[in-house]
Amino acid sequence: MPSLALSNGAVPSPKDTKKHKSKKEKKENNVDDAQAQQLHDAVSETKKKSSKKRKKLSSDEDEDDQKSETSSELVEPQNDEGLKSKEKKKSKKEKNKKAKLDMDEEEEEEEEVLKKEEDPNAITNFRISEPLRAKLKEKGIESLFPIQAMTFDIILDGSDLVGRARTGQGKTLAFVLPILESLINGPAKAFRKTGFGRAPSVLVLLPTRELASQVYADFEVYGGAMGLSSCCLYGGAPYQTQESKLRRGVDIVVGTPGRVKDHIERENIDLSQLKFRVLDEADEMLRMGFVEDVELILGKVQDVSKVQTLLFSATLPDWVKHISGKFLKPDKKTADLVGNAKMKASTNVRHIVLPCNVSARAQLIPDIIRCYSSGGRTIIFTEKKESASELAGLLPGARALHGDIQQSQREVTLAGFRSGKFMTLVATNVAARGLDINDVQLIIQCEPPRDVEAYIHRSGRTGRAGNTGVAVMLYDPRRSNVSKIERESGVKFEHISAPQPDDIAKAVGGEAAEMITQVSDSVIPAFKSAAEELLNNSGLSAADLLAKALAKAVGFTEIKKRSLLTSMENYVTLLLEIGKPMFTPSFVFGILRRFLPEEQVEAVQGLTLTADGNGAVFDVPAKDLDIYLAGQQKAGNVSLEVLKTLPRLQEREQSRGGRFGGGRGFNDRNGGNRFGRGGGRNGRFGQNDRFSNGRGNFNKGGKRW
Repeated sequence: MPSLALSNGAVPSPKDTKKHKSKKEKKENNVDDAQAQQLHDAVSETKKKSSKKRKKLSSDEDEDDQKSETSSELVEPQNDEGLKSKEKKKSKKEKNKKAKLDMDEEEEEEEEVLKKEEDPNAITNFRISEPLRAKLKEKGIESLFPIQAMTFDIILDGSDLVGRARTGQGKTLAFVLPILESLINGPAKAFRKTGFGRAPSVLVLLPTRELASQVYADFEVYGGAMGLSSCCLYGGAPYQTQESKLRRGVDIVVGTPGRVKDHIERENIDLSQLKFRVLDEADEMLRMGFVEDVELILGKVQDVSKVQTLLFSATLPDWVKHISGKFLKPDKKTADLVGNAKMKASTNVRHIVLPCNVSARAQLIPDIIRCYSSGGRTIIFTEKKESASELAGLLPGARALHGDIQQSQREVTLAGFRSGKFMTLVATNVAARGLDINDVQLIIQCEPPRDVEAYIHRSGRTGRAGNTGVAVMLYDPRRSNVSKIERESGVKFEHISAPQPDDIAKAVGGEAAEMITQVSDSVIPAFKSAAEELLNNSGLSAADLLAKALAKAVGFTEIKKRSLLTSMENYVTLLLEIGKPMFTPSFVFGILRRFLPEEQVEAVQGLTLTADGNGAVFDVPAKDLDIYLAGQQKAGNVSLEVLKTLPRLQEREQSRGGRFGGGRGFNDRNGGNRFGRGGGRNGRFGQNDRFSNGRGNFNKGGKRW
């Protein structure tokens, strides 16, 4: 590398070199800034000139009009001279109008240039035809997402592609748009078949019915604008309707591997004219056991050189890499917006973990929705179908979505959730992949999922398309390994405790006040005497009475205190310390027996050691708190205090089954799992009187919820 030389011939010091580089960089930055400013000034100057011209033209027109009117009033044209004069003025007027139009067009072009400079991903910068561009603008899309911008030209130019991006970043349109352009205006145009009974040019495989329906809807909207037809093939729907569409001929087939395979075996699909084959959410196909079906379908294409293959996924496990090597061309391109970055989950999402006893879930979840949903939609994920149905039955206005529900009902449920007929959906993993539903503000996971990928995709149902969201995961520290999910996904979890009375009051107070202020003043005379009588006889101040009215307006007749550790109502969380480390829960129970009656020891819930091993945290009934605090006086070197915030706790190591939640949990002194006592049977949600039907009203029979 050539060395720098000073003007006097001396070799510069490192400090001088650094200064020189700094000045050079500064100069380059100034040049860039100057160029940008020049561009902006040039456009502004052009606009000013255009404005002046327009004013002048407008002035000339007005002057001509005035002259014309005046002369017509004074003199009637008697000869050809008058007619010629009129025609001349008319011609001048038309020229002025044309000049105006030309200037308008020039201004539009200049604004377009400036827009391109400001936004490199603007749709005007890509080879997108006018009908498709108009449809995108109609949907409010002015520019492409990074994965779409990165892959558009690659796909349109005919290369095979492996695309990887975080969930919620627009992978679907990343292949929909260039495929449509290629079929109508690009390389595939010459080979696309038309007419009745035509074989499809595009095959898209997806892991779930819901995701297939969603991608099909995108092809219908944007492909319909280009004159292309699509059909969707998935299980649970009648074969006859699907067969009829295939016989008539379609350009694009979207489907799940199982049903597409069935139609291939029935000889309903001819893949000989295929120009594109797409695997979306390929890693989920692996997890759901579609390996053989996918490989069979891909293997049906005879001449691979004539087919463009696109593979999209959020993660790339070994099988996906194998598929890529086997079915994509050697010169395939890769578009990776994740790379080696540790953070694989959406960066627009606030990730929260909250300790919760199984039996407390049904009581806790409505308060989480109150505090974190911001009035938007909520999706709650459970591991089991039965749990989804049961919890949906307990939450006001919620609906369940899982594999045991008939396809027609699932479609009705999703349509209702999208349209806002109800705001809470309780689902298994069937809803975790790819579903793009507007204004999902909150995700609640009832327990840690089986693997990191599942967490990424579940939490990715919120914070989509540049929006923000909240993902809350409930866990039992004695049965879960949250830290492992944190390490492997790169997510930095925010550890919080269950919403307390103050949190709930803040969340719903504004809503309640708005409800009161919206009541018409016309009701005041009718209720004023009752209000005055209540104020005089209740012994409460006007502010206290109004506070109670506000609470009642949003369905609260009482707010119960909740434990920090298990989220159970009417329990208090205590911290026990003895001045030295504690290694097992059994040892802690031995300490408690030294100064407490057996009845109080039996009432302890959820005992867990702190992360540093110097303390133990557990819940006790709030009504017996004084007995526990008084009992510590009988034992030396024992400290027992009520916690205001929860310390970091020890977690269970990953169980042999490879999942981060579940497992048998720590055994207590009797050899049984104490966590969940007092809850429902077999880990199911406990029945309670907190919920009622009806949207937005959480009051039943005078009781809260």
